[in-house]
Amino acid sequence: MQQIALSVVRAAPPADAPQVPVAVVGAGACGLTAALMLADKGIECVVLERDAAPSGSTALSSGFIPAAGTRAQRARGIADSPERFEHDIQGKAHGAAAPHLVRAYTQAIAPALDALESRHGLQFEVLEGFLYPGHSAARMHAVPERTGAALMSRLLRAADEAGVPVLANALARELWVGDGAALGLGYLRPDGRIERLRCDAIVLACNGFGGNRELVRELLPEMADAQFAGHAGNDGSAIAWGRALGARLADLGGYQGHGSWAVPHGVLVSWALMTEGAIQVNAHGRRFHDETQGYSEAAVQVLAQPGRIAWDVFDDALVAFAQQFPDFRKAQQAGALRTACDTDALAALIGCDHAALAATLAGVQEGGTAADGRRFKRSLLPPYHAVKVTGALFHTQGGLDIDAHCRVLGADGAAWSNLLAAGGAARGVSGNSVWGYLSGNGLLSAVAGGAIAARTAAQWLSTKATS
Repeated sequence: MQQIALSVVRAAPPADAPQVPVAVVGAGACGLTAALMLADKGIECVVLERDAAPSGSTALSSGFIPAAGTRAQRARGIADSPERFEHDIQGKAHGAAAPHLVRAYTQAIAPALDALESRHGLQFEVLEGFLYPGHSAARMHAVPERTGAALMSRLLRAADEAGVPVLANALARELWVGDGAALGLGYLRPDGRIERLRCDAIVLACNGFGGNRELVRELLPEMADAQFAGHAGNDGSAIAWGRALGARLADLGGYQGHGSWAVPHGVLVSWALMTEGAIQVNAHGRRFHDETQGYSEAAVQVLAQPGRIAWDVFDDALVAFAQQFPDFRKAQQAGALRTACDTDALAALIGCDHAALAATLAGVQEGGTAADGRRFKRSLLPPYHAVKVTGALFHTQGGLDIDAHCRVLGADGAAWSNLLAAGGAARGVSGNSVWGYLSGNGLLSAVAGGAIAARTAAQWLSTKATS
């Protein structure tokens, strides 16, 4: 499909363009959740998807969605609440996450997951036995396959069964506006034609800007040379439209990185290894940060090491633990794991000084505390396993500024009544830096934001119908 620059057209779409109550741009978790919630209200919508087969960032993710107060948690006897979740998000972000969105998303996410279960047949399981950094309760929800690809497959199946039209190979390039309202969209077809829709409301669920190298260099210079492990659809469309509209943008310095991207294999190695006792060492065989602080900020730490690489180091017990995670099994299958029978062999594998590595491993003792504050759950015992990794950029967390109803805000702070944004197209709940990302914030914003956007669109259509 050829590329055509995005544009804002300040006019009404052609009168002969088809009319649809709601158009959703993007068929990821955000867009499909919005469409399913609209279908539940009997509201017609169309989902425009740039790719031939919808996947996006959701399919590339772990598929883990944090939520507090769900049916799945209650069934497992897990005590949690939106207020506790809100506290955890702000704790990770040091209070810098947008308060109105943190409150809105933590309140909306559990009802959204429960609705996807009860009305659309999705199954969610709570991951138990360990906590991701910053979470104070077991609240990560996943479909039984525990992959983002499976989550996407189930959402698409639900959309098909609900009669939601998902139009593939439809790359949104035009946003038609007039008199302070969004009026329509133009989308590019594979043969180069632009087709247009007239819309009563528009939901932008078109992802972030991590795949746009120019924007990354401008807004996230520390990640300009990092590997991008996200989806090419993260082209910054929402940023471009926002700038053309004069809309407010927010938290553009926020993003999800990951400090455990296996090289040269190009696969993710589960950070659950770190939470349970694995360590990272650099080319000199030394630890260089507290690995339990979070995988997002670990990307920056790893990229600051010699050669921009590190080694994940763990033992047989942790390999057995990690078998429950599909991304770890995929790394194994790719040949990313290397085994060393003892410290000498591990030092030779890494290419570091034996004495330095031996001192590092000696400092990893069950119940011990490192100088950087990390408390070790276990000692590491030979044989050792290691994976060579680098830091990667997965997904940006900044975008269009929105209110608690997911309405796009203009430069003056006034909300558009019928132009909505959520997920990667909008600011998230991670603040303005990599350090604020709490595990699962991306899918939290996608699913909760999609549900809220659907509710707001429905309210707008009802108001319009009675005015």
